[in-house]
Amino acid sequence: MKLGSLKEGGRDGTLIVVSRDLTRAVRATGIAPTLQRALDDWAGIAPRLAALSDSLNAGQADGDFDLDMAALAAPLPRAYEFVDGSAYLAHVERVRKARGAEVPATFYTDPLMYQATSAGFLGPREPIRVVSEDYGIDLEAEVVIVTDDVPMAVDAAQAAAHIQLVGLVNDVSLRNLIPGELAKGFGFLQSKPRSALSPVLVTPDELGQAWQGDKLHLAMRTQLNGAWFGEPEAGVDMQFDFAQLIAHAACTRPLVAGTLVGSGTIANHDTGKGASCLAEQRVVETLRDGQPATPFLSFGDTVRIEMLARDGSPIFGAIEQRIERQPLP
Repeated sequence: MKLGSLKEGGRDGTLIVVSRDLTRAVRATGIAPTLQRALDDWAGIAPRLAALSDSLNAGQADGDFDLDMAALAAPLPRAYEFVDGSAYLAHVERVRKARGAEVPATFYTDPLMYQATSAGFLGPREPIRVVSEDYGIDLEAEVVIVTDDVPMAVDAAQAAAHIQLVGLVNDVSLRNLIPGELAKGFGFLQSKPRSALSPVLVTPDELGQAWQGDKLHLAMRTQLNGAWFGEPEAGVDMQFDFAQLIAHAACTRPLVAGTLVGSGTIANHDTGKGASCLAEQRVVETLRDGQPATPFLSFGDTVRIEMLARDGSPIFGAIEQRIERQPLP
């Protein structure tokens, strides 16, 4: 099934079930008012949502309506937790090579992960607002999963059963603020504003054979200002699968229902498939030409991120955002 949230009913939106082709929807408020409420009792509520999804896809749901992407909030407008990994070491290797640094051996056995912003996610059509272009505005096209309650110290085999929803995220980065923050030795803060989620999150069964080994085996398609930017394969060169990422995050603490776990920027060793962030493209250019040629995002630029099924049909819908100046208070 496919789930989304309308921009109504308060900060957490109104839960809707969306048709497989993303053209129709029906409010699920008789089952759960919000997606977070559904996740809080997933074992009991998910079967009822699935039954409503079946009715909707069969054209038999009462109260269904045409889906307007502009009316959608993020499926989880705010979440209790968002932990973001860096599971594509092709990206890490290139970045470090560009600055003459080796990749520590532990990076291949112990996932990189940081605590990301979760208090508010942008909707799929909401602009990215930034105070200054000098911050180095970048997109990061990633896959994200959502868990139910995860006990502390689960292993990867146990963690796989806690993957309940899958979607896309544009994990916005302000690249020119990152070096100064990392130099302090305490991680990201100002360099990581709010991210945007895809129009819908889907249960893994919706993905069919594309969901294998706790990875999503489809291409991540990114466009900048209407032009092709990259289409790397998300199931290729992923050093750690989502079950391993969950186990890493839950090593010393439980994860509450509604926790998001990000894959990190999709990147392949084959650079011919393009990139999923501008920093990646700039590193490729630096290694090839001695300096980057691609600028970071400017006000007025547009970003589109999506993932299609092998037959070309939409799965999550597209994240489509415009970069805008944030006025000072």
